[in-house]
Amino acid sequence: MVSREVLSLEEHIRSASQQAQLGSRASRPERGANLSEVQEESASRAVSPEVEQDGGLGISTGESSDALPEVASNTLDSSFTPSGSAVNSLHGSSEHGGWVTNSLSPVNNRTASGARRASSAYSVPRWNNSPHSGPPSTACSPRSDEDLPKSLRWSTAYGSVASSRSGVRHRSTLSKDAGATALYILPASESFWADCKMEAEPDDVLHDPRLDPVGVDGSGIVSTRRAILNLGTIAILGMGLLLLFAGYPIIAYVTGDHESTKGAFNLGGTNSSGQVSSLASDFPGWKTGSTGLIDPDTPKDAYTRKGLDGVTDFDLVFSDEFEVEGRSFYPGDDPFWEAVDLHYWATNNYEWYDPAAVTTRNGALEITLDQYVEHNLNFRGGMLQSWNKFCFTGGFVVASVRLPGTADVAGLWPAMWTMGNLGRAGYGSTLEGTWPYSYDACDVGTLQNQTTIDGQPEMAVTGGDVLFNRKHNSNALSFLTGQKLSACTCPDDDHPGPKNKDGSWVGRSAPEIDVFEAQSTGRKMTLSQSAQIAPFNYKYKPYNTTEPAYTIYDPLRTIENTYTGELMQQAMSAVTDANQAAMQRGGDAEFSEYGFEYQPGHGGYIEWVSDGKPAWRVNPAAMSADPRVGIAERPIPNEPMYIIFNVGVSKNFGTVDWDNLQWPATMAVEWVRVYQPKGQINVGCSPESMPTADYINRHLEAYNNPNLTLWGNTPEEGGYGANWPRNRLNPNGCNAQASIFPGSPTNPKPKAPHLREDQIAEGESF
Repeated sequence: MVSREVLSLEEHIRSASQQAQLGSRASRPERGANLSEVQEESASRAVSPEVEQDGGLGISTGESSDALPEVASNTLDSSFTPSGSAVNSLHGSSEHGGWVTNSLSPVNNRTASGARRASSAYSVPRWNNSPHSGPPSTACSPRSDEDLPKSLRWSTAYGSVASSRSGVRHRSTLSKDAGATALYILPASESFWADCKMEAEPDDVLHDPRLDPVGVDGSGIVSTRRAILNLGTIAILGMGLLLLFAGYPIIAYVTGDHESTKGAFNLGGTNSSGQVSSLASDFPGWKTGSTGLIDPDTPKDAYTRKGLDGVTDFDLVFSDEFEVEGRSFYPGDDPFWEAVDLHYWATNNYEWYDPAAVTTRNGALEITLDQYVEHNLNFRGGMLQSWNKFCFTGGFVVASVRLPGTADVAGLWPAMWTMGNLGRAGYGSTLEGTWPYSYDACDVGTLQNQTTIDGQPEMAVTGGDVLFNRKHNSNALSFLTGQKLSACTCPDDDHPGPKNKDGSWVGRSAPEIDVFEAQSTGRKMTLSQSAQIAPFNYKYKPYNTTEPAYTIYDPLRTIENTYTGELMQQAMSAVTDANQAAMQRGGDAEFSEYGFEYQPGHGGYIEWVSDGKPAWRVNPAAMSADPRVGIAERPIPNEPMYIIFNVGVSKNFGTVDWDNLQWPATMAVEWVRVYQPKGQINVGCSPESMPTADYINRHLEAYNNPNLTLWGNTPEEGGYGANWPRNRLNPNGCNAQASIFPGSPTNPKPKAPHLREDQIAEGESF
């Protein structure tokens, strides 16, 4: 029969503590004592009852059996045992580094005479020399004695305890005369005791002490397919969450559509006063003829029309009916228009252009010129532009206009005109070298003064012998700086593009086509309807050809303009009578239609309309080559063109009748519309065939500072300071040094001779 002695956990802990203290004092061997004496002393303190192993709590009961029972054998984790420490006999007490081994755990022993004796051997760990702080729970992990250095192996009076690492239950390997020995190592803190059971716990599926731990020396990893799968799943979930909450918003922003400012200050077209233009509702498809560019107030019957040939179908691509009262055209206030704030010095105007002079009233756009002192000028006028907001290439542009003032009083200069988007009206630096060119050949026509450095062709040197050059005291054909963005531009120099198939640049510029510039003769109101062109013909007149350069439909209403050009421009122009009733004063307050239709490119044409009827036409022959001055055929402007309305006053355009002018003078525009041939829609200020956006963005200062008057030069001279693109026809060509001045940087041209007025256009008179 087996007798059991059962101790409660509380009694067990109390007994362990007492024996640990006794063992610590009594079991320490004296210096020089041998191991057998210590073991005998330990055996004499053993209790007499035979015990049977009760796993887990360190409680054993005697049992009469020679069989070697299975016991849980735990060894000290080497990571917590200082190197070189010696662990002495289980029977007794030894102090080794940070650990103290005391009589605590009962083990079965058999004496040499066969008497069964039970001795208690408890191991109480001391961590950092303190019995109150236990080591980590891995101190209870089973270890093979063979894994430890020989000096650190646990030994008994009967042999070494060799523990297997294969499981929780281990069999001690002793000498054949020895009994069974069970070894437990308990942490000093009871919070770690659960780990010493070496069993899986039902409420902790993740912790199973029976699994192999990391190697004794700290090397190795625990790796299973399930662990890899778990970690992989966590990684995939983590990446998915990252993609959802970080990646998706970024991808959606980069690839998605964004709300446009529609030319205003804020998203959705909101202007500085918090309003949204009625035209700013939608901007889809700039190149598809979408109704996003058509004012909803435009009558449906105005959505299509016939071309001036009476055959070609045209579709409406843009309109503004100006029906919304009190619109503001300060910068950022409107999606398609902006009123400038500057002095138009290029034509010596008397007024300052101010956005305050432009608004909408009574269903029309109104631009007012008045006697109002501003910026030390005596007048305030207005100029409205669609620059870099709305542009078109080819088609028919028309507006319903009531002209300012009185038909028989001269001096006002109202105008509606268009210009290529690479030049911004009023911003002189952007116009130097771009206005009024329309040219895509690489020849002398692109050079400064339209001549080579040795003065060729000769007829270009004196080809400006006309009356309008008398005021310049010169008979030279051209004082232009040369085409800045020509087809001769060196391949690596600054240019908006595009390139031809041979790698050369397409010639670019800022040409001008005027719907009208109104001028009173003192008896009636007339309209100058013109195209400003460069390079120039000899004496600013088309070269004789077999085809007519111009077609005038009604000679009683329209005549060829006597003004054909001067040093800075050539004008292909005619003068047509305006509708005398469509005037601010002296008429019946009605409106009249003025516009032009044109086909861009070589072989193209321009045809003007006055009072709703065709007035005159520039034919392809007018643009033909002129061998007298060495220039090739010029194309009808194929640049994206923007629209300008303005009212000013200047002696440059004629005599001013200061005594009879009445103030304020207001030009009213009932509506403006743009049509293009069906299937040939081309709207936008930077089309692929004629881009402008990147170039403008590279030179924003020039396009936004009206005080810069020159492209290159120095700031002291009013220059933007940019290098002029090199022209390969100049000396040294593309190997020439870059320069901020036009022309050849190494071979500057001599100034034209100064002539008396009577030496120019001899015998001619106005």
